[in-house]
Formats: sequence, structure tokens, C-alpha cells
Amino acid sequence: MPALALADLSGNVAPDVARFLELGLEGAENTRLAYATDLVTFEAYCLAHQLTPYPAAVTTLAGYVAHLANLPRKLATITRHLAAIQKKHQMLGLPTAVGSPSLDVVLKGVARVVGKRQKQAPAFSVADLKNAIKALDLETAAGVRDRALLLLGFAGAFRRSELVALDLEQIELTDAALVLHMARSKTNQTGEVEDKAVFYAGNPLFCPVRAFQDWHRLLGRTSGPVFVSLVRGKTVGEAVPTTKRLSDVRVNRLVKLHLGDKYSAHSLRASFITTAKLNGQSNEFIKNQTKQKTDVMISRYSRLGDVIKYNAAYSLGL
Repeated sequence: MPALALADLSGNVAPDVARFLELGLEGAENTRLAYATDLVTFEAYCLAHQLTPYPAAVTTLAGYVAHLANLPRKLATITRHLAAIQKKHQMLGLPTAVGSPSLDVVLKGVARVVGKRQKQAPAFSVADLKNAIKALDLETAAGVRDRALLLLGFAGAFRRSELVALDLEQIELTDAALVLHMARSKTNQTGEVEDKAVFYAGNPLFCPVRAFQDWHRLLGRTSGPVFVSLVRGKTVGEAVPTTKRLSDVRVNRLVKLHLGDKYSAHSLRASFITTAKLNGQSNEFIKNQTKQKTDVMISRYSRLGDVIKYNAAYSLGL
């Protein structure tokens, strides 16, 4: 049921419904932050051009789309701006012109100019990851932490938001695997627990389970955040763990530091999917770890767009 249908004639939503309606319309934290920024930009545009932002006429939205395209902004960015505007209308109980046929025609025109190809976080190879792990100084807290971060992030197909939100209470060590009980994620906003399993590796250096155990011993506690920042210890050059949760920005920087500047924190997840696909794993098996809901997202994240490197023409036997 659209938000407008829940509103009375004045456009107000009943108080006992409003809180749940707002929660239902909200998304993941990173999405909410992006939407908030987008709405500030849209409202400033309307103010500068003496236009009404809510409800926004289709001509207002078409002008705004053209404005963003001329800056220029990527198609994905423009689409996100419209999604933010649409959600704001829903939360206000107002009709929205987002999705109208005439606006869609404008978007198609923008797509022809700015293009549809989104910049994707590149995937690294397992060999790249192993080389990064070998280069770490495992005599330091930073080395032990970063080894666990990289290996868990890759083997668990984690988003960086999930990595930084991970608490020790969510982790269960079994004989077969390390099981991570995830209460909430970008694709799971209801709080229903979803599990990821990370398995032992033959080489202890590259084993995500042993890497976690080594880091856990350094933490010296059984509750609180898994990945935390470090501070100087009593000995010169020494660093010790704090209880301050690592930021997602810091995770991104650590991936770049150890794997190369062209990679990002999202490369951990992209690399899991790409490696699994190249090793013949089914979409269902991959989704069991990534928790993605559709096969479409698997195809997008698998990064097999290199026509020379990944091509069935290799197998023709000519």
C-alpha cells in the first residue's frame, strides 16, 4: 500500500502508524546518508529556481535530471537522486512524478549521453591476496588485525559495513567452520539472523579461521567489536588494540594499503564472487554466503567483463 493511501485528507499519517511507516521506508544506513545528501542538493536546486520540491512537478524533476546530467553526474548517481526524492514523497504521503512515462523518456536520453556502465570495484585474485598476506608483519598487532580483516572479508564475502559492525558475540567456532550470525545487513533490514560460514584453509598463514583466532587472542575479550583501531603501547613502536570500532573508511584505506590503490573495501566481496564463479560454483551456493537475493546481482558483481581473459572461445579446440 502506498504511503499516500495511509494518509488522511490533510496528508497526515495516523500517529500510531507513522513510526512504523517511517521504519518501513528507511533503508540501510549508508543509503540513508546518501539520500539525505541528495535531498539537500535537490532542495537547494528548487530554492535557487523558485520551484516547489514536495510535491515536485514532473517538469521540476526533468529539469533537475538535466541539471545533474550537465554537471555531469553518472547515470547511477542521477537514478539515486530520484530514488531519494521518491522516498521523501512517500514519507510525506505525497504523490510522486518519479517513474512517470515522460520522466523515463528524459532518463533514456540522459543514458544515451552519459552511458550506463557503472564503475565497479575491481576484483583481485587469490594470488594477489596471498601476496598481501605474506607482506604483513605478523609480529605486530596491526599485521595480525589486517590479516584477519582481509581473510575474513574475502572468505565471508563481507560488505565493509558488515565487517565494522561485527561483534564477538556473533561469532561461533565449530569443528567444521567459523559461523558468523549476522543480525542485519544492507539486504536484511528486518533483523532476522542470517549466517555466514568461513572454513579452515590448508595453509595456516592463509586460513581465515586461524587468522581470526590469532586476532581474538590479542583482543583479550569475549564481547564487543571485532575490528578496532590501535593506539601506541608502552614500548616504542608497539601498538595495542582499543575498544573503538574500526570505521568503514579505515577499512577501505587498509584494503588499498595492502592490495593496491585501485582496489577498495568492496573488492573483498567482488573478489569472492568472481573467484567462486571462475571455480564453477552455482549462483545458489554463492548467494548462500553473500545473502544477495537475485541472480542479476551475481552477474553484476562477478566482473567477468574482460572479453579476452574470460571467454568461452578459449575452449573451442581450434
